[in-house]
Amino acid sequence: MDMMSMVSSLLAAQAGNTQTQVATTILKSNADSEKSAVLTLLGAAQQNQSLANVGAGIGGNLNIAA
Repeated sequence: MDMMSMVSSLLAAQAGNTQTQVATTILKSNADSEKSAVLTLLGAAQQNQSLANVGAGIGGNLNIAA
């Protein structure tokens, strides 16, 4: 192998490693966003929120069976 092909292969390996790290970071961010959305839809996030400054009837449970 000549010197240029060795350098090219090392640079390609480094670029691949960088792409893998970026992809991993993006996937983790997406997973965290999805988790937050699901918790919000299920109402689990409301346990930590205060409803002290809202009007009467806001933030309560809605009965959709009727």
